[in-house]
Amino acid sequence: MTGHENKEFTLRGVNHLALVCKDMARTVDFYSNTLGMPLIKTIELPDGLGQHFFFDIGKGDALAFFWFPDAPENVPGLVAPAHNVGEGPITTAQASMNHVAFDIDAGEIEGYRDKLLAKGVEVSEIVNHDDSPSGVTRELHEGVFVRSIYFFDPDGVLLEFAGWTRPFGPDDATDPPASETDRSRYLERARRARDAAQR
Repeated sequence: MTGHENKEFTLRGVNHLALVCKDMARTVDFYSNTLGMPLIKTIELPDGLGQHFFFDIGKGDALAFFWFPDAPENVPGLVAPAHNVGEGPITTAQASMNHVAFDIDAGEIEGYRDKLLAKGVEVSEIVNHDDSPSGVTRELHEGVFVRSIYFFDPDGVLLEFAGWTRPFGPDDATDPPASETDRSRYLERARRARDAAQR
């Protein structure tokens, strides 16, 4: 998306996101062989602390992984979503990284989903995000702003292929930001929605 200028800093995108994996060899196999991302830099950390590897995700951006031999195990639902989108809650803890979305051409989404399925990756249905009360629709219409598919990497990192379908305008950023004081109101609304769904 273009047309939105940062008046404070000249940022050129994401240099890299750094995640933590359990098995670097398995991670290299998935990201390089399954997703086709070139491995561009490997770092052996000093004093046996582990490794830090970087994959090219396009446009000069990178996705990086640390491997620490003493890292705690993953806790789904705390550090990463416990479910795929559409299969249950994707809530994670504060300061966690919920998912990584890779930018794609929205017209490629069906073919990319088929390709991932052919490689044995479990993939969500295509999600058309819009401004309806549910936030998603099955039908592709002019109000859809991004089309997505979701899947997990071998360590349980939720990944997304996302393709913008239209530019954003002033009407796309009108919701007031929630604060800590809004927590109880949101939790009550979520409880009512769960109760209604169980009836």
